Amino acid sequence: MQLSNEEEDYNLSLSKFESMLKTNKVLFFDSEEFEEIILHYLDMGKAALAKKALKLALDQHPKSTGLKLVQVEMLVFDDKLDIAERLLNELYAIEPTNEEIFIQKANIYSKRDQHEKAVEFLKTALEYTDDYADVYNLIGMEYLFMDNLEMAKQNFIKCLEEDFDDQSALYNVVYCFEFLDQNLDAIAYLNKYIDKNPYSEIAWHQMGRLYYGVKDYENAIRAFDYATLIDDEFLGAFMEKAKAFERLNKYDEAIESYKRTIELDDATSYALLRIGKCYEKLGNKIQAIKYYNDTVHEDPLLDKGWIAITDFYVRQKDFQKALFYVNKALAIDNQNRLYWKRYASINKQMNFFEEAEFGYRKAVEFGDHSLDTWLFWVDTLQFLGEFESAIQTLLQASEYFPEENEVEYRLAGLYFMIQDNTKAKFHLSNALRLNFDNYILLEDMFPVVWKKKMVQNYIAKHKKE
Repeated sequence: MQLSNEEEDYNLSLSKFESMLKTNKVLFFDSEEFEEIILHYLDMGKAALAKKALKLALDQHPKSTGLKLVQVEMLVFDDKLDIAERLLNELYAIEPTNEEIFIQKANIYSKRDQHEKAVEFLKTALEYTDDYADVYNLIGMEYLFMDNLEMAKQNFIKCLEEDFDDQSALYNVVYCFEFLDQNLDAIAYLNKYIDKNPYSEIAWHQMGRLYYGVKDYENAIRAFDYATLIDDEFLGAFMEKAKAFERLNKYDEAIESYKRTIELDDATSYALLRIGKCYEKLGNKIQAIKYYNDTVHEDPLLDKGWIAITDFYVRQKDFQKALFYVNKALAIDNQNRLYWKRYASINKQMNFFEEAEFGYRKAVEFGDHSLDTWLFWVDTLQFLGEFESAIQTLLQASEYFPEENEVEYRLAGLYFMIQDNTKAKFHLSNALRLNFDNYILLEDMFPVVWKKKMVQNYIAKHKKE
């Protein structure tokens, strides 16, 4: 590829400068050449070389405003804000209409978290600049720092009116619309933007995301299609399109789009997992399990992969294989509550109640405090005849669910089982108050208790009240 004259000059300047450093010969560069060299090193993260170039530059061009502004930028970068501000004041006395002075002043105040003051300086910069887009973008960023999303949005829109190709401003304006929960307004804005700039794959992609967000999946796919037509290697658009196809139950099309992402880049565990899910929805069990296995091979730490395989075999009622895979998952991460809950429920299905109880206990220990987990655990303890442990577990659960009738009915039943009638009546009274009609729980779970005349009378009395 042939380089432009500007690029050739730029590369020559860099080579000449680096040659000078090696030979210790002092060569002459004009001030603009120095600016480009310094900014190049800053962009590369080579601060020491940038400072060395700046020192040589100021030795050769001590009165260059451009170089002094670069010096200010470096001082701000090093958090030497007071020195930078003094230098800017000196420059202002020489060039009071130089917009870069006001931009750097704004940068200093932004670093001090004085964003309103920064906006004032940027508005002054607008009076002198030719690059309105850049200044509007900077104002937008300051309003973002102040959490004023409406003003940020307006300035990013002004930036795009000046420069349609500013992709960061386009992303930011959509972010503001979304944060303000103005998805439909954002779609309307992007439609206008696309009328003027129809080949912006970013705009089409963002529109697709917004349509997806409002559950208009057909229009989302149409937008993603345009994005991928403009850029047939737009991985993100293919991924989003696949998700939209899934929402419409168009699993073949979803698989095609997910596979395209794998062609464009290394396979991701997410794409492999989704392909597996799609194949399972299509009833293709062989391909489904193949992709689930590929998922955990790609990322053994992804719990969703192990859960997908385990749940697949549970749905097939192949509990031996389901248990095999959940044990493999636990060997990798034995503190994952999702794995422990599945371990428990699979063992319960296989009538291994002691293992099931252990699994539920571990799931709760590692943070699963959902009601059904507590109740499954308690019911397993009850089945094992461990009434006291079941009561203690329910009392723990009641701290999370203080007004839950299912907890209260179980406590009542268990207290009756251990002949503590006072506490049993207390919890039965609570349960009947919370949900009278659910007293059938006692009949289902505690048939011995249900047959007690005392219990029948207590329920009948409560009904009359």
